[in-house]
Amino acid sequence: MTQLTVDDLTFELRRSSRRKTLEIIVDRGGELVLAAPAHAEESELADFVREKRFWIHKKLTEKAALQRPVPRKEFVDGEGFLYLGRSYRLKLVDEQEAPLKLINGRVHLRRDAVGKGRETFIRWYCQRGKDWLTAKVREYSDRMKVKPAGVTVQDLGYRWGSCGKGDQVYFHWKTMMLPREIAEYVVVHELVHLHYPHHTPGFWRRLERVMPDYERRKDWLAEHGMDVEGL
Repeated sequence: MTQLTVDDLTFELRRSSRRKTLEIIVDRGGELVLAAPAHAEESELADFVREKRFWIHKKLTEKAALQRPVPRKEFVDGEGFLYLGRSYRLKLVDEQEAPLKLINGRVHLRRDAVGKGRETFIRWYCQRGKDWLTAKVREYSDRMKVKPAGVTVQDLGYRWGSCGKGDQVYFHWKTMMLPREIAEYVVVHELVHLHYPHHTPGFWRRLERVMPDYERRKDWLAEHGMDVEGL
C-alpha cells in the first residue's frame, strides 16, 4: 500500500490509469484515501489536499462522533432488531421449522439457535436481502439501462455496496437494516457505478437524475449508518 503524508494528514494513495480527476475519500472507519490519476505529480496532490483541508477535518470530526460503542445483542425476549428501518421485537420459541422467522410483527427465534444467534440473523438478512435487493436492482436497472450480472449479499466490512468484475453487484447484509428509502439509495448508488466507476461529477449528476433527493438520503446514511451496526 502506497501512503502519502501532507502536513498532519496521511492518505492511502490509489493511482489509476483510468482516473482523470483527484478525489479524497474518508471511509467509514475514518481512514483517508486519495484517488489520483497514474501520473499526477506529488506537488499537485499536496496542493489538492491543502485546498480540501477544512473539508477533510470536518469529515474526520463527524466520523469520530459516530465511532461510539454499539451494544451487542443478547438475543433475549423483547430485544429489538431492525429490518428495513423498523424495529421488530424478538420472541423466543421452542419449535418452528426455520430457526428464524418474521411472524405477525415479531421476530421468532428458535431457542436452540440462540447460541448462534448472530450467525442465524446474518443468514436471515442475507436471504431476505437477496430477494428484496434483487427486486430493487431489477426495477432500477430497467430505468437506468444497465445490466448487472447478478446480486450478492454478504459482509462487505465498511462498505454498504460495491461493483465487482463482470458487473456483479454486492451489498452488505446490514443494508437490510436500513430504512427502505436509504437501502434504495445504496442500490441506485451502486448501479450508477456501472456507468461511472469513480465518484466524478458525472457520477453525481447521473445519480441525481435517477434519484433527485439523493443528497438527503446520502446525508442520512453518513449520519445514522453506524446506528445499525449492533448485532
